[in-house]
Amino acid sequence: MNLRTTYLGLTLKNPIVPSASPLSRSLDSMKRLEDAGAAAIVMYSLFEEQIAHEASEIEHYLSYGTQSFAEALTYFPDAAAYNLAPDEYVELLRKAKQSLSIPIIGSLNGVSVGGWMNYAKKIEEAGADAIELNVYYIPTDPHMTNTDVEDRYVEILHAVKQSVKIPVAMKLSPYFSSFAHMAARLDTMGVDGLVLFNRFYQPDINLETLEVKPEVNLSTSVSMRLPMRWIAILYGKVKASLAATSGIHTAEDAVKMLMVGADVTQMCSALLENGPGRITEVLKGMEQWMLEHEYVSIQQMKGSMSHKSVADPAAFERANYMKSLHSYK
Repeated sequence: MNLRTTYLGLTLKNPIVPSASPLSRSLDSMKRLEDAGAAAIVMYSLFEEQIAHEASEIEHYLSYGTQSFAEALTYFPDAAAYNLAPDEYVELLRKAKQSLSIPIIGSLNGVSVGGWMNYAKKIEEAGADAIELNVYYIPTDPHMTNTDVEDRYVEILHAVKQSVKIPVAMKLSPYFSSFAHMAARLDTMGVDGLVLFNRFYQPDINLETLEVKPEVNLSTSVSMRLPMRWIAILYGKVKASLAATSGIHTAEDAVKMLMVGADVTQMCSALLENGPGRITEVLKGMEQWMLEHEYVSIQQMKGSMSHKSVADPAAFERANYMKSLHSYK
């Protein structure tokens, strides 16, 4: 079976790419991912707060609302408590490029336009094949308009694209008033790839201590439905590469994402639960499914179940909601 695909202009041996996660914190772990069959690796994120936590551009976002709750600042760990210092992150990426034969994608996570973006250039100089921008931003200011929110994403993309020559992907959340418009706008601005979707981890409340606490819940295959729908809708309407993330656990999950138009499927929770060997299992399962259904390549199936290709495109829209409710028994 020909599992080759193209993502961000990179030719990959297959469409399985481990997304940013603790599995890329060490060179040994990344080697295990490569040995298991990973076609590329997105390194875990380097956070804006690590680089510029004392800079005035980020001070507002770190201190906003803390005047009422002195303990609020404790939610931000000390710079030394992050995974690796910024320069160590760049050095790990450099070593990964020297030791591995697959593409390495650096990951930057931030919310403002500032000096932290200089690390995009450092990531490029370390040998990264591309950069993934993860804008994890929750707008809580009621005076901020939808245009203000969108402009922030566009400004961050523009600043990074101006500083590097390697491809730049943007990992987005689905929480835009018009996601299709947002995707098209970023596409017009020259984004090389869209990664759908970022999972916003929701906090919980400890009823004994009356504290808000962070909570990380791994995804299930059900989580893939939202990115699957939007990749199906965007396929053929944007030039950017499309990466599916959230809820890809099985070979069937990966095949579905490819059939709606994804160029690659990023995996995280399944690898954290089952180890790098899960990649090997998924690839074997994909080949078996393709054999049984008479597909010989990824290109043959890609986009065949997208919004523009299916007989009933309304199935991805409001009609799906109505039919789901009426068919439930």
